[in-house]
Amino acid sequence: MFKKIFLFLLLSSFAFAQVVYEPLNRDIYSFLAKLSQKSVIEFNDQIRPVSRKYVAQKLIEANQKSNQLTSLEKDELEFYSKDFRFEFELLNNVKNDSTEIIFFRNDKSERLRLFSYDNNFFRLNLSPILGLQIGSRDNEKLTHTWNGIYTYGYIDKYIGFSFDFRDNTETGKTIDKIKQFTPITGVEAKSDFISPLFPPDKMEYSKINAVVATDWDWGSFAVGKDLMEWGYGESGLLVLSQKAPSFGFIRLDVKPVDWLSFNYLHGWLSSTVLDSNTIYYNLSGGISFSFIDKFIASHTLTVTPLKGLDISLGESIIYDNKPELLYLIPIMFFRLADHQLSHQLNAAGGNAQMFLGLSSRGHIPNTHLYGTLFIDEITISGLFDSYKQRNQLGFTLGGSVADLPIENLTAKIEYTKIYPFVYRHYIQTTDYQSSGYLLGHWMGHNSDLIYGSLNYRFIRGLQATVWAQYIRKGENGNVQQQYNIQPQPPFLFGLRKNYSYFGAEIKYEYTHELFAKFQYQRTNSSLQQTDLSFVDKVLNEFYFSIYYGL
Repeated sequence: MFKKIFLFLLLSSFAFAQVVYEPLNRDIYSFLAKLSQKSVIEFNDQIRPVSRKYVAQKLIEANQKSNQLTSLEKDELEFYSKDFRFEFELLNNVKNDSTEIIFFRNDKSERLRLFSYDNNFFRLNLSPILGLQIGSRDNEKLTHTWNGIYTYGYIDKYIGFSFDFRDNTETGKTIDKIKQFTPITGVEAKSDFISPLFPPDKMEYSKINAVVATDWDWGSFAVGKDLMEWGYGESGLLVLSQKAPSFGFIRLDVKPVDWLSFNYLHGWLSSTVLDSNTIYYNLSGGISFSFIDKFIASHTLTVTPLKGLDISLGESIIYDNKPELLYLIPIMFFRLADHQLSHQLNAAGGNAQMFLGLSSRGHIPNTHLYGTLFIDEITISGLFDSYKQRNQLGFTLGGSVADLPIENLTAKIEYTKIYPFVYRHYIQTTDYQSSGYLLGHWMGHNSDLIYGSLNYRFIRGLQATVWAQYIRKGENGNVQQQYNIQPQPPFLFGLRKNYSYFGAEIKYEYTHELFAKFQYQRTNSSLQQTDLSFVDKVLNEFYFSIYYGL
């Protein structure tokens, strides 16, 4: 059945006008990335998420080259393809003469669905979200339960949509209520706080993402609320990561030719800074207020001079108060626009950044090499004069090798260095954060990290990963050190914190979206004291999870 579907779609036409983005945590991303670094397909995922139709095109492309796949990859290809029936039919302009309604049974592709509706005008898939995690942190029991719903679909030839809602409850004396120094996405939780002496052992929070989008032959446009990623990195992303909670955005993607693409994003962030102009007394005798509005505008130009090589140059700006027309123009040079709007006054302007990404897949057999450079501030005249330096930048260099020397084994190594005061700004409403969490790399400035991992896939759905990383982190410093002292403080200035991590994970996807996972992490922290000695601490964490939906 699987091969017949693909033979039927070999001459598919890709000019339709609906788009749904594939959620970021799906394993299909790592599967296609691996095939790309083995030169089986070309997969452009510098900016994620990508659309489900684009994923379907890559699955078709991989099937056409199935002779280059391992037996396990063929099983994975067949498994993943069962989830993309709608997209295959859209790509091939298949019209259904009758309405199909499915409730808790397999669809035509033998993929179990809770609910599916399909006719010529409207297509809808709906999945439940249910999860339970039981664990131990610092010898204290933790539980995390979540439930919700995920649905996506297409309306006629013009609109694609997706909706993801989940409600979370975490309990335990050692729950991480802030979730700051960790790659886990930050939360805005409510808890029964009494005092620091009696911290709450329960917190509740909800997450919701919703996107409406359309596309055409050479581009797409979306409006919604979701997470976005920019660049590559296993231990964290410098430009845009999943660290901060999702935010509202408009997104434009344009690809006029095969070797050139353009992405634009305008986002509505959360500043967490009180707007004193909005304070007033309400009818209950309390105070009501609002937070200052905060925004991000970002655009990226990606050039592909040859197969497997992507060169990306991007710029972003964080600004506050109200949406600005100049930042709603996708091709505007934001930094120069800021100079005009602020009359060259720093106190009246936004906070601009520039970034560069390089990705090479398959030029060395079975290998992906990548790098990202993030420039928050740079003093050209101070590049070679240490007494004038105020260079605030970060970079990541990494690579992975697949199937060498053992089939289905992937090895990765990565180094990230973030110089002092990257992401920070003396105006709180224009720092590189949303909801109090970094938009970029979770470990923050004045730090570096080396990471390595081995991943082995035993059978379709069953994989194990072992990983280790080492982090050095200096002090945060203050505004005077950032702006008024020359030269700027050296890398890792102040009292230092060292962290050594070792982790292991086993994950099994029994059927589509039904997972069981075991995780172990050991953290050795070493904190420097004022007498320059170090105090060491060991933290062990164990977690077992079973869940449906991501």
